[in-house]
Amino acid sequence: MKKGKVSALLPIGVFLVFYLGLGILFEYILKIEMGFYNIPIVVAFLVALLTACLQNRKVKFDDKLTIMGKDVGDKNVITMILIFLEAGIFVGVVGRSSAESVAYFMLSIIPARFAVAVLFIVSCFVSTAMGTSVGTITLIVPIAVTVASASGFSLPLCVASVMGGAMFGDNLSFISDTTIAACNGQGCQMKDKFRENFAIALPAALIALVIILIRSFGADIPSNIDHAYNLIQVIPYLLVLIGGIIGINVFVTLLVGIVSGSIIMLATGSVKAFDLLTNMGSGAAGMFETVMVAVLVSAICALIRENDGFDALLNGIKKLFKGKRGGQLGVGLLVGLMDIATANNTVAIVMANPIAKEISQDYGISKRKTASLLDTFSCIFQGVIPYGAQMLVAISAVKALDGNISAFDIIPMLYYPFALLLSSLVFIFILPEKGDKTNAK
Repeated sequence: MKKGKVSALLPIGVFLVFYLGLGILFEYILKIEMGFYNIPIVVAFLVALLTACLQNRKVKFDDKLTIMGKDVGDKNVITMILIFLEAGIFVGVVGRSSAESVAYFMLSIIPARFAVAVLFIVSCFVSTAMGTSVGTITLIVPIAVTVASASGFSLPLCVASVMGGAMFGDNLSFISDTTIAACNGQGCQMKDKFRENFAIALPAALIALVIILIRSFGADIPSNIDHAYNLIQVIPYLLVLIGGIIGINVFVTLLVGIVSGSIIMLATGSVKAFDLLTNMGSGAAGMFETVMVAVLVSAICALIRENDGFDALLNGIKKLFKGKRGGQLGVGLLVGLMDIATANNTVAIVMANPIAKEISQDYGISKRKTASLLDTFSCIFQGVIPYGAQMLVAISAVKALDGNISAFDIIPMLYYPFALLLSSLVFIFILPEKGDKTNAK
């Protein structure tokens, strides 16, 4: 492995200083109301990209464009962008009225006090079946917005509960990209990795659910909420949720939602054909910022990799941690730092796989445990970083319904990722070893 250059990681530092630094300055020092909303994340990433482009003068700018283009054209990036656009169109078609009908229908059959807990549980099931946290967040956050408005629960709590459930399935699902990347990279069976993961994720999910219930019972919430809703408008969401639960491809699921939503909205006279097309365009346009972040992050990562920044990061992790338990923590932090750098947990796992495999062989960590640690820690970090796709999609979904929320409103309420971190550390340092061997499955 190359020695690497720590200076190549400078674009990440520039982004964090620009984005988080200005946000803290505006919000807490200058006391500007909703200061974090005024930080353009696309501009922050453009500054970071400019920093990356100015490094390594040995590589011509045209060659740097070629390097960036290869990463931007990666299958994972294209898949994310298409999901973002299709999700935006779906939200544009069904609009606020459909999400409200789903929410009020849900509140009519369950006590309002359990509404947030139900959002979390449903998100867990849907994301596990669909294998995508972004798709789950797109579908359920609009419902969470109405639940918050109708019940009196805080909007950040409702959105964070959906995000937590979405990350639960992203971590465990057999068809999740993260599961496939971790298992293929370490050469283990998915069922073996699932057993390791489930022992970590289930306690974390139960802890998060208990905290949500405690907060629910401590809030001043009406026992029942009676509000009119249109059952016909529930159908697009119902079809999409069923498709997600039974594991239909996310592209097909969203397409079914778009087609059924369009037919229902036109048949009921809720919208004219021209306006429906306009709404589709507006929905897709609402994902502009999210798409641009995906593109810019990919370009920045390509240059960091070319400049040997990730090699420096990998070597540092390997030198820092000693012993079997230290090796396990090293694997977790390795993929976590990769995720902070790339804002994509699948890409982080793919990049961390080779060195993680080497660590597992050096310290006698089983393949299934290494795969589990890679998947789990990538989901922990991806679930809380303010510029991750999951966070950006959640914020975009709220804004599409004329709501206001920032990543820093949501992060303190992300009980599941924090509980997953606690559960992972217990798994590594407190639970007794089971005699893992280097060649264990």
